[in-house]
Amino acid sequence: MTTAKPRWFYDEFKNSGVDYTNPEQVAVYDKRHQRFRDYKKFSEAIMVQLDLGPEATVIDLGSGTGAFALNAAQQYKTIYAVDVSDAMLAYARLKAEQTGLSNIVFCKGGFLTYEHVGTPVDAVVSSAALHHLPDMWKWAGLLNVAKMLKPGGKFYLFDVVFPMIEDYAACFDTWVKTFGEQVGMEFANEVETHIRDEFSTFDWVMEGLLRRAGFHIISSDYNDGFGATYLCTKA
Repeated sequence: MTTAKPRWFYDEFKNSGVDYTNPEQVAVYDKRHQRFRDYKKFSEAIMVQLDLGPEATVIDLGSGTGAFALNAAQQYKTIYAVDVSDAMLAYARLKAEQTGLSNIVFCKGGFLTYEHVGTPVDAVVSSAALHHLPDMWKWAGLLNVAKMLKPGGKFYLFDVVFPMIEDYAACFDTWVKTFGEQVGMEFANEVETHIRDEFSTFDWVMEGLLRRAGFHIISSDYNDGFGATYLCTKA
């Protein structure tokens, strides 16, 4: 469900970076990501951190091809899989049908436009989606996430963030080269697109955005690359 937005409102449905409105590209995306991401282990690690019971209701915001939603639906009562791409939702829905899962509600929308009309949920999970928004709109999106959660509800966020490194050119070159060697040049090209066209922010900015949107950061984990994981509660 969405309501009409003013003309100055950011269009989160427009393409930012790689175009995933193409069904063929979505299938390629899913296969490519499974070269270096074990979806099941990835989901289980998130669910350990969330520490929720089987009656939990969870929103997967930026659900993509269902990497988390399809696994979480086997553990929780209801999953809302939310994405701005019709092609992504269709692909995930087909996988859910093939797996026999009927407790996933598929919704078109994103951080800015998804309006959760049900009871506030136990948790919101988002993986590698928030960087599609500029910083002002990240904050607006995080305010919207807070509205979806019950008091004390949990928010798990994984995204690409940048430390303030003076020799950023060498770091970016290494990042691209590493993915080229480990996954393939197609994904290395995606990394280049991310750096050039998308909106990853600094680590300290991300933490500030989370706090100002009303979240308490329980933990923040920065790996050796540019990935960051935050576990938060709604204050």
